[in-house]
Amino acid sequence: RDVVHHGDNDNYYQPHHGEKVLLEMQDLKTGVKSQPQRLVITTIPHAITGEDIISWLADRFQVDTQEARSFGSMLVALGYIYPLQDHKRLVIKPDASLYRFQTPYFWPTQQWPVEDTDYAIYLAKRNIRKKGILELHEQEHYNRLHKWMNHKWDFIVMQAKEQYRAAKERKKPDRVVFDCQERAYWVVHRPPMIFTQQSIMRPRVKSSVSIGALVKYCATYNSHDPFLSKCLPSNPWLTDDVTYWTLNMPYVEMPTKMRVERWTFSFAELLSDPRGRNDFRLFLKKEFSGENLAFWESCEDLKWGEAATMSEKAEHIYKTFLARGAPRWINIDGKTMEITVKGLKHPHRYVLDAAQTHIYMLMKKDSYGRYQKSPVFKETVKKAICPEEDAQLEQNAKKRRPSLSPIILRQMEQEQRAKMAATVDITQVMSKLSNIVKSPPQSRTSKI
Repeated sequence: RDVVHHGDNDNYYQPHHGEKVLLEMQDLKTGVKSQPQRLVITTIPHAITGEDIISWLADRFQVDTQEARSFGSMLVALGYIYPLQDHKRLVIKPDASLYRFQTPYFWPTQQWPVEDTDYAIYLAKRNIRKKGILELHEQEHYNRLHKWMNHKWDFIVMQAKEQYRAAKERKKPDRVVFDCQERAYWVVHRPPMIFTQQSIMRPRVKSSVSIGALVKYCATYNSHDPFLSKCLPSNPWLTDDVTYWTLNMPYVEMPTKMRVERWTFSFAELLSDPRGRNDFRLFLKKEFSGENLAFWESCEDLKWGEAATMSEKAEHIYKTFLARGAPRWINIDGKTMEITVKGLKHPHRYVLDAAQTHIYMLMKKDSYGRYQKSPVFKETVKKAICPEEDAQLEQNAKKRRPSLSPIILRQMEQEQRAKMAATVDITQVMSKLSNIVKSPPQSRTSKI
């Protein structure tokens, strides 16, 4: 194909890394299915559809369609594949939209310098072919370059006319294909300004609003930060009394009032506390909707668990919560169920994200508000512990001298051992020398 070879040199391109995938996709036997497609009044050779690209990538890498679509869109955004119809949208559409593989001459690895002069020649050539009717973003670029390169515009127009004349000598299908390839190259390297403008004009939060939210957050959590406020009954980092940590262990029979208060800050705070989650589970059990929290926890286990048991866990979750007649069936909408069941054909850590988010929002908007008004929560608040401050421990901590760091103590011990090893008892040495001198020569020789 012309997209594989450029000119008469069959070895024009040597594949590198991810670009080997592009060559696999273009294989006549095992690659993406391609066929001539009629575009307006011209037949384009080797056209492929978006749905065929996504299907091939999903089968090749054993991933779900969403991930395959993301990978395909990345190939389009980088300029390896280009759309034949909606050429300004550099994404893969999961339908019969037409695409083609870009010729390796325009692949990013060629590292051609993207010069404004070349772009000006391209726009001037399009201006000649379109008889002065360019697209809005092209007209903006054309006017800007004309003003900036006015001193050599005659040269640019001359080059454009020469290229236009040479292109007219080609066959029409080849001419249309090259025009599409060249346009795709410049859409990647000189994207339409409309998308940049939309990004700039996108609504954003004012700095005053974001700062206000930060101040509110700090005010809310200030009394719950053990480094900023007092710990009750005492600060274990100062007094070495571990009562504070004991009272705030993950699973305690009765939590503290400060801990229960945090559960009212947000639904995420409630679920992040194991004791709070147990309390919420008890409430859901009484409302006969405990399967929602059980499903959410199972999704978390799948997401953060071992990779070796991932497929087994996904199948268990499906049979328990999603399959028809499941013992703990959950109520989710048809579209979310379709996405989830389709993704389970190739299970991965995040395959249940859509369903998990749906159930999470359901519990947050519905069950969480009723839980805060329920007898279960009111009973927990009533029985919550409020430890009194132990002033004596704090006072003793202030009088204590700070102990030396274990690292410093270890260094001092090593230095002491080195000094003892280096110290030599002089009296013992002199005694040995005296014995050697007093001994007879024969015995002295034998000692030596």
